[in-house]
Amino acid sequence: VHVDAAYAGLNRYRVGDILRVTGFYNSAPQFHFVRRKNVLLSIDSDKTDESELQQAVENASSLLKNFHTSVVEYTSYADTKTIPGHYVIYWELLIKDSADSPTDDALNQCCLAMEESLNSVYRQGRVECNSIGPLEIRVVQSGTFEELMDYAISRGASINQYKVPRCVNYTPIMELLDARVVSSHFSPSLPHWSPERRR
Repeated sequence: VHVDAAYAGLNRYRVGDILRVTGFYNSAPQFHFVRRKNVLLSIDSDKTDESELQQAVENASSLLKNFHTSVVEYTSYADTKTIPGHYVIYWELLIKDSADSPTDDALNQCCLAMEESLNSVYRQGRVECNSIGPLEIRVVQSGTFEELMDYAISRGASINQYKVPRCVNYTPIMELLDARVVSSHFSPSLPHWSPERRR
């Protein structure tokens, strides 16, 4: 049985968290945490959901305003083939003036800005535990996400209901994205994290 934490009166959980009832103490249910709702990315004990990823992309993309560049679309995946594993974010950019494209350094700083926007468990994994590697942004060619939609439609998706997946792990889609990568960028330093003070 799964119980929505919103109805369980448990204030240390988020609305939508999935819990499992493991038993009862007197008549009160005992819970085991199962997962966050809408978790997209996870390498270790970190859990990143869609809204958190969206906020991180928005925060990072603000660094591109000086280059008159914006993020048209994005998706992500948790690369666990590397040691340690790391988040990979695919960005399709709209660059208004190719003579003023974002520099490598600016895109590296976007990686760090995304990491700074992620939760403390992610940042602890990066800084203290070394269980998560530097976040990577892979910039893809213009039109890549249109190709992604065409591929989904060719496999039976409805054009009216199609939404860009915010996380991918299906091999043909990964191959399509990786074949369109024009540059890769990594976080140049560790995000800020400090242990909570114990009283």
